[in-house]
Amino acid sequence: MRMPQAAPAPAPADPPHAPHIPRTPSAPPRSTLVVTAHAGDFVWRAGGAIALAAARGEKVTIACLTFGERGESARAWREGKKLDEIKALRRDEAERAAAALGAEVRFFDAGDYPLAVTAELTDRLVTLYRETQPDVVLTHPAEDPYNGDHPAAHRMALEARVLAQAIGYPGEGEIIGAPPVFLFEPHQPEMSGFRPEVLLDISEVWDVKRKAMECLGAQQHLWEYYTDLAVRRGVQLKRNAGPNLGLAHRTLAEAFMRPYPQIAKELA
Repeated sequence: MRMPQAAPAPAPADPPHAPHIPRTPSAPPRSTLVVTAHAGDFVWRAGGAIALAAARGEKVTIACLTFGERGESARAWREGKKLDEIKALRRDEAERAAAALGAEVRFFDAGDYPLAVTAELTDRLVTLYRETQPDVVLTHPAEDPYNGDHPAAHRMALEARVLAQAIGYPGEGEIIGAPPVFLFEPHQPEMSGFRPEVLLDISEVWDVKRKAMECLGAQQHLWEYYTDLAVRRGVQLKRNAGPNLGLAHRTLAEAFMRPYPQIAKELA
């Protein structure tokens, strides 16, 4: 006898329609802007900070206002090189040093000794601030009796930061917030009113900084000076960090000042 066929099982119900959840675009990487007067300044004074930021995946942009062609290229002048040759030499050195640190360098070619504070140059910096939207700014301190180009760069870096925040200031790009500024150590800090308020441990990227320093053959006499300075600031860092914090026996550091208050929800 033929058995009756079982009724087909009902098709499974369609799953309830999931609500549309818009995907939040991933946040852009943090941005650091470094404003320096001459081609080598960013390496000597902030190479460790730059290398650390790049190692964290941050975008680092260096605004190199001059090549240091007149005042900081004595060796090349003594070798008989001409101005255009020296500019090309210093550009090449700075590009290789920036690449070693993991940063991009922009050259403004504004002319050194003296570097003049101008509205046009400040406006170019405003454009760069709005393009890069920095979370952190590094630049020179306000005083340096041995090199007027450094205070000039400081003045324009801070003025451009303020102007880039002003919605009414003309120019392309979105206005910026108020990124914290760190002033890196001048060559003769005791003569420039510099106080090492922030000590940054650069031990893990010291080899990267040293490699970048060695790209600057025009100022080879500074290689050991800034190596010794990193050692001294590292000793100071360990003394202020307290005991038993697992710091390397050979700790190296860079020093910075803060021109604006630090914003915090707790003191330590």
